Amino acid sequence: MKTSGVTFRKALIFLPRVMSEKGGKNLAVNLDVLVIHVIVNTIILSPVLWLSGRALAGKDKAKFTDAIWIVVLGTVIGTLFGAFFIGWLAPVIQLIIWLALVKHFFDCGWLKALAISILAAIIFVVIGVLLALIGFALFSFI
Repeated sequence: MKTSGVTFRKALIFLPRVMSEKGGKNLAVNLDVLVIHVIVNTIILSPVLWLSGRALAGKDKAKFTDAIWIVVLGTVIGTLFGAFFIGWLAPVIQLIIWLALVKHFFDCGWLKALAISILAAIIFVVIGVLLALIGFALFSFI
C-alpha cells in the first residue's frame, strides 16, 4: 500500500523517531516484538479461549479460528491502544475491545462475552497451576 511515496511499513518504522524529534513521546511499539507477542499469545490463549467459548457459547458458535482471530486482533489493537493511551484509560479501552471481539466472533451478548473471558482466565490459571505441579513452571515461587 503506497501513499505519496511512503509505504505503510516505513511509516510505522519512522513514526517513533518523528514523534520524538517533534517533541512528542517516543512510542514503544517495535514490529518484531509485536509479531513475537502475537505468536506467543496465539499459541497460549487461543486454545483456552476456544475451550471457554465452547463451554458457554456452544459448539456451533465458538470455532477455533474465531478464537485465533480474537487473540490476534486483541493483541494488535491492545498494543496500539496501550502505546497511545496512558493511565487507567488504556486498560479500560483494552478490556472493552477484548469483550467486543469475543462478542462479535462468538456471536453472544456482552454478559456472555464477559463470562467467557472470566472462564478463560480461570482455565488459564488452572492449567498453569497443573503445569507448575508437574514441573513445567515459567516462574519458580519461593
